Amino acid sequence: MNAPAPLFTPHWHAELELGYARVGDASRPVLRRHKGPLRVQKHLYAEGPEVCQHIIVHPPGGIAGGDRLDIGATVGAGAWAQLTSPGAAKWYRAAAPAFQQLQLRVEAGATLEWLPQETIVYCAAQAELSTRIELEGDARLFYWDITALGRPAANERFEAGHFQARLDIRRDGQLLWHERQRVAGGDGLLDSPIGLDGQPVFATLITSGEIDAELLERCRELPSRVRGDLTQLPGLIVGRCLAREALHARAWLIELWRLLRPELLGREAVPPRIWST
Repeated sequence: MNAPAPLFTPHWHAELELGYARVGDASRPVLRRHKGPLRVQKHLYAEGPEVCQHIIVHPPGGIAGGDRLDIGATVGAGAWAQLTSPGAAKWYRAAAPAFQQLQLRVEAGATLEWLPQETIVYCAAQAELSTRIELEGDARLFYWDITALGRPAANERFEAGHFQARLDIRRDGQLLWHERQRVAGGDGLLDSPIGLDGQPVFATLITSGEIDAELLERCRELPSRVRGDLTQLPGLIVGRCLAREALHARAWLIELWRLLRPELLGREAVPPRIWST
């Protein structure tokens, strides 16, 4: 008797390339190229023509083993782009790794806000992410990421698989931030007090610029359901938190954004409507 044929699971290789330019007093999308299941919705101007908002959509709704997502964006001189997502990115359990590569370039005088919603890494997923950000001259950056390991609401702990991430930020070729993360399912790091301390969600905020001690203290005193703090480094502000739920981490990041954006980017914070849907 012939052995049954192995199940075939299609792998998605999706690419999205975006470009923005300053045209008069407006930031305009000048490049939008996609391959496979990655898209952006219609560009929005909730704050007026200076800030171009795009919502990145991954129609399959989740990332499976063997999938690869490549996202690139260039914000041209003087332009301002704000990129977010309509919901959580979900990395499913898999027998093989899945990959995401993000490359962002921000030219002199330009501003990029990278504000996605959370990444949920299911138990037994194999998620490998790489992010590279290139800043030129006085380019400005506001970046965050939120990662949830397992699904606490479904009583699912991250007992198998792995999550690894790489983040490099450079200005004019000089390395400003270099980070590696790797968490294996079931590892002692998940519960260790010098690791995640039993909290399944962790988040990072990195923004260019410097603030005074008074604003830094106001940020640190924000009432919150997370365990988090901020650090002022030369040319960068870095925030970290641990949380029980992704919603708590996202709420903390949004409140920090409300405080920091006027000081660092010169505009009041106007939350994208998609965050409320």
